[in-house]
Order: sequence, then C-alpha cells, then structure tokens
Amino acid sequence: LKIQAALTEHQQNAPKLGFPTDVRTLIQYNHGFAVMSTNSKANPGFPGGSVVGFAPDDQGRPVFIFSGMSTHTQDLLADPRCSVTIASKEFKGAADGRVNLMGKVTLVPPEERDAMKEIYLAKHPGAFWVDFGDFNWFRMDEITDVRFVGGFARAGSVTPEEYKSAKPDPIAGFGGAIAQHMNEDHMDSTIAMIANAIPGLVVEAAEITSVDSLGMYVKCTRTPRASDQPQQFKIRLPFPRRVEQRKDVKDVIVEMTRAAKAAEVN
Repeated sequence: LKIQAALTEHQQNAPKLGFPTDVRTLIQYNHGFAVMSTNSKANPGFPGGSVVGFAPDDQGRPVFIFSGMSTHTQDLLADPRCSVTIASKEFKGAADGRVNLMGKVTLVPPEERDAMKEIYLAKHPGAFWVDFGDFNWFRMDEITDVRFVGGFARAGSVTPEEYKSAKPDPIAGFGGAIAQHMNEDHMDSTIAMIANAIPGLVVEAAEITSVDSLGMYVKCTRTPRASDQPQQFKIRLPFPRRVEQRKDVKDVIVEMTRAAKAAEVN
C-alpha cells in the first residue's frame, strides 16, 4: 500500500502534455489508418465500419481518398455524419491511447485537391491510387466531438476549438526511435530511473512506449510479493525539464540515468 500511494502521488504530479496536445500528437504521428463508422445507406439504422487510410492536414482534419465504388463513399454522400477512431502508433491494448473524432466528412473542393494529395502522399508515399479518376477526396471539415482515452484512468474529451488550436508535440515525432533504442539497449537504465523516481517500486521490465517534450510513458512489469502472477501497468516518467531538440532528449536521459545510478550507490 505504501508503494501504491507513492506511485499514485508521483503520477498525479508528473507533468503531462494535456489532452488537446496529446490528441493532436497521437493523430499526427499515427501510422495513417483508422476505423471509420458511417451511417449505412444499404442497411438503414446500422453503422458501417471500415478500416481506412487517412492523413491529417495542418488543422488536424483527417483527409481521405476513397473509391467511388466503396460502401463508405456511398454512405458519406448520403449522410456525411460519421466517426473516426484512431489508435496510437504503438497501440497494443487497453493501456494505450486512442481517439474518436465525430463530425461530418465531405468532398474536398476541386481547387484544394492538389494540396490534399501532397498531404496524403507524405503519410502514404505508395498510394498510387491518388491519381485514379474514379477516386474522390474527402475531409472531416466539421469536427463536432473529440473523445480521448490515454490508458487506464486517463480519459476525457476535448472541444473542437481546443483540438484545432493544439499543435503536435515536436519531440513525439521521433520519440519512437528513441524508445526503441532504449528498450533494446538500455532497459536497465529505464528500470533504474523508475526506482529513483518512485522509491520502493521495483520492476522486472520497463518498456518505453512513447517519448515527448515533457517525459516518457513506460509499460512496467512486476510480480508482487504475495503473487506469482506478473502485473503490467503504464507510468509517466517525467523529464527534469522540457526538451526542445533531439539532442536535449539524450542529455536528460543521461542525466536521469546518472542520478539513478548515484542513488543506488548511496
């Protein structure tokens, strides 16, 4: 119970980006695929679900290109109201982030299609179908609701205005590469940093799932003394200060690792 209380207090005080930036960041750096639910034209009253490719524009509005023959194209032309569910790039389960956007997806005006093509190809460079004559450009121009789940006990909503004004976190764009390097070569350092940040919390494995300008999210594995079943949970491991550049991330991680090693000696 003492360790649990210490963990809870640490997590409550750990700096986080805030929901609007978290949501905008997740959508910006997602792998470019989502689940779109439309109002089915063929089966009135039922939702139609499709896995679709997308790319966010500079306002975070998802941009799509659909075949004229697809069921979701026909659904949207009949009723533009839909929702799009987008999972974080590292999504593996309930502890990982996901966002649901509700709004209206409509055809992009002809004069804007070249710009949408450039945005889409930046996310999907192999999308040769963007030049097919029977494909149509769509965009969620009107976002009416934004729901966010960042993991266990971290969920809420963001207003459309908050979402539109938020910017993606710049560090998160290359945070995956940093996480992979740390997980493959320096997991012992991550474990030591956790032990230093939350005294008494000893974990057997610590996998960094994401990195941003204020810190890291880490999936921990530990086996409680009174059990032989390992537990997995995600914690926030904050940096001592905000970082602005890639080199800054390395510097703070080295600093945190040295502090953790020094604490072990003492």
